[in-house]
Amino acid sequence: MQNRQIVLSNRPDGIPGPEHFSAKTTELDLTLAEGQIAVKNIYLSIDPAMRGWVSLEPNYLPPVQIDEVMRSICVGEIVDSKHPDYAKGDTVYGIFGWQEYCVCEPNPMVRKINPELAPISSALGALGPNGLTAYLVLNELGKIEAGETVLISTAAGGVGSIAGQIAKIKGCKVIGLTGSDDKVEMCVNEFGYDHALNYKTTENLEKAIAELAPEGINVFFDNTSGAIADAVYPNLAMNARALQVGTAAVESWEPETPLGPRRDRHILTKRLTVMGFVLIDHTAKAPAALQQLAQWYTQGELKYRENITEGLENAPQALADLYKGANTGKQLIKV
Repeated sequence: MQNRQIVLSNRPDGIPGPEHFSAKTTELDLTLAEGQIAVKNIYLSIDPAMRGWVSLEPNYLPPVQIDEVMRSICVGEIVDSKHPDYAKGDTVYGIFGWQEYCVCEPNPMVRKINPELAPISSALGALGPNGLTAYLVLNELGKIEAGETVLISTAAGGVGSIAGQIAKIKGCKVIGLTGSDDKVEMCVNEFGYDHALNYKTTENLEKAIAELAPEGINVFFDNTSGAIADAVYPNLAMNARALQVGTAAVESWEPETPLGPRRDRHILTKRLTVMGFVLIDHTAKAPAALQQLAQWYTQGELKYRENITEGLENAPQALADLYKGANTGKQLIKV
């Protein structure tokens, strides 16, 4: 059987684009060994983390190698199985890559999806890694409480939009930072934020945040780092929690780490807690979190948006567009 794939053809220096990938077709043997499954991909996830995956910078996963299929979380259908826990026809989620088919042995990341609960694409977003990240960061690391003020960067994105809604469900005051006036309106009118700011057009972002949160920010959900975070740290309250979820605003960490304002004094004098989050460290807590997310969804308390681009060949361009902020919601590829 022929299998279309998108592979990393050369390593980017900074943000990856279509020029760093190439398409190829390989022959795939669907004769399975015991314990293996064969998956036909339906949706591929496009994520900010992919920039780190294709870089040689130290990261939580090894870098994708040249001529290797681009790593991606996917949803697909099992077309054959020799694993006792998975059957032909099951819908599954896992790291199956930018390709039509994947043959693998299920690892702890692979899980079955109930297609009757919600559209299966939601397993890559609100009812998948985006929702899990938002839920676990706010509840396990941030330990948010009713009445606190939470600030979220990339507030209209796949993770940020869910985080904002969860914080509101928990009774918090929620402020969002996003990159366009349309997204500001979306945050407030669709996702329920109390306030949102366009960081690109706000003349003095630090001052604008201070006016919206005169008593300070208790929990900072930081998807960006960089200059955006620099405007937030002076506004953090005593004993605030700064949760590093992404570094989307930093184009490259090589050859030299980019420098910004020193945050040490804020950390010291305000007794801040600063923590990093990587989803794969929290897989044991995923089932309970997914159950709660599904409950909120079925009750109509959780909304989400998706950008779905047709065609495997368009995955590299969709990734480049993601870093430009062109998406509103979770970016997916329909194979």
